[in-house]
Amino acid sequence: MRLAALAAGAALLLAAAPALANERHPTQGELERELVCPTCHTTLDESDAPIAREMKAMIRQRIAQGATKSEIEQELVDEFGPTVLGVPRKRGFDLLAWALPLGGIGVAAAGLAFGAWRWSRARDRGATAPQASSAAPLDPELDRRVDEELARFDA
Repeated sequence: MRLAALAAGAALLLAAAPALANERHPTQGELERELVCPTCHTTLDESDAPIAREMKAMIRQRIAQGATKSEIEQELVDEFGPTVLGVPRKRGFDLLAWALPLGGIGVAAAGLAFGAWRWSRARDRGATAPQASSAAPLDPELDRRVDEELARFDA
């Protein structure tokens, strides 16, 4: 039991190591893929706008100075606003951008499951319940005419 817990903890640490390395030593390309140009609203790696070139130069300079990914992102957010982030942050009001779609998917899945359950229950009840005839018996004259017509088509 302890060995399994130790192995799971080691696996988590190994999985977290690359993320920590990217935080401490970000790459130019990584940041350019995650940040958005404030004028053309495309990622920095796709933009050639003058402001995007300035942002790329600032990123290059800050990486050379040893700044972390979070520090660089925060400096750009302070200067240009939160719209430079390619994805919303996972805290505060921005958390709604993550929670609402996931909540909507959950509600839709629950609705579909409930609808399927109701549909299957209605089908089961319909198969076991005797069908009541709601139509009145045919008039004897009409019944005779229907039989004649059907006999004519059979021949």
